[in-house]
Amino acid sequence: MITKTPMSLTSRVIIGMVTGILTGFAIRALFADNGFVDAYIVNGLFEVGGKIFIASLKMLVVPLVFVSLVCGTSALKDLSTLGRMGGKTLAFYITTTAIAITLALTMGTLFQPGSGADLTAVSTFTSAQAPSLGQVIIDMFPTNPISAMAEGKTLQVIVFAVLFGVAISIAGEAGERIASIFSDLNEVIMKLVALLMNLAPYGVFFLMAKLFTGLGLGAIINLAEYFLVLAGTLLLHGFVTYSLMLKGFTGLSPVTFLKKMEDAIMFAFSTASSNATIPVTMETVKNRMGVDNRIASFTVPLGATVNMDGTAIMQGVATAFIAQAFNIDLTMGDYLTVILTATLASIGTAGVPGVGLVMLAMVLNQVGLPLEGIALIMGVDRLLDMIRTAVNITGDSAVSVIVAKSEDALDESRFNDPHAGEKEEEVHLSHR
Repeated sequence: MITKTPMSLTSRVIIGMVTGILTGFAIRALFADNGFVDAYIVNGLFEVGGKIFIASLKMLVVPLVFVSLVCGTSALKDLSTLGRMGGKTLAFYITTTAIAITLALTMGTLFQPGSGADLTAVSTFTSAQAPSLGQVIIDMFPTNPISAMAEGKTLQVIVFAVLFGVAISIAGEAGERIASIFSDLNEVIMKLVALLMNLAPYGVFFLMAKLFTGLGLGAIINLAEYFLVLAGTLLLHGFVTYSLMLKGFTGLSPVTFLKKMEDAIMFAFSTASSNATIPVTMETVKNRMGVDNRIASFTVPLGATVNMDGTAIMQGVATAFIAQAFNIDLTMGDYLTVILTATLASIGTAGVPGVGLVMLAMVLNQVGLPLEGIALIMGVDRLLDMIRTAVNITGDSAVSVIVAKSEDALDESRFNDPHAGEKEEEVHLSHR
């Protein structure tokens, strides 16, 4: 008797994504003016299904980050490890962001995507005001941790979870009892993540169908050179920079790493949100790659908040594009200013809504370029944002593996096992 091998989660998500894209294009071509399809299918079934999926992912973020980070921190016997681990993580995130913006400026200058562009009729763009770096640091410390959790302020949740975990680790027998409760909670939450991942193909289908029903390809055609340069730079950074870093610092196979990233990358591409993808990134890093929870619980949520390599690349290419379109020459000093500003802004604007455009406005102001140029590139920003998010979470995962390796907290046999983590993704609902 031939037993049928169940289809992997990756295959099912790819099918959901491709089917959704084709469905969106088909509806756009065949039912463009059909009120029933628009009201009940596109803005009904697709929008409701997609938003429920995103809401479900976000629902898991705070409990997962808090419980997982408390578990990881409370397990530390030597608290100096926490400072060392945090220093390494931030150093890697800042370094990769600086590399990303440098690569973007180089590509933007080399390929000249803004040459010949006509921006004379561009509408004005008004950016939200970004807080100072000092204010961001102050805001990291919650006055009310329950309120911080309710509002989804990730940096505040991280700080409180670390302090709570440290308190557990030094509280003796009482701390051990509390730690065991959090350990059980962590197991339950990871099963909740697995449950949601098994429903992902349907959520991805709804998101892609809704997006590509209304996606205007005309904007992409008009900005084809900008789109291709930015997308190419994102892919170059995602595949080459992280692969070289991983190989150089750990000696591990970049091919194995990228294959294990497939699920998380597709989630990030579909949701265009690093924060919403935290549960999937965490599951991938821990169960598929073998990173110890005490590392992953810190590096992944912190990276989703402050590590914005994809956004930094957008700053560089967009800056070069706008300067060329307005025939404004940038000096080497201006380029260095862009690199420094974009790198610091990735931390200074953490948690700000529309963070990519806020950061870009800061960078343009710093080198005296007109903000009007932002209005034009916004037409293709939604699709590029999906690629940026995939790059961001790939960077979070690469840094997690590198830091784990340096702290002797990486299970290399699990990393090298192509089937590692598949059992954790299974959810059995049958009753005994």
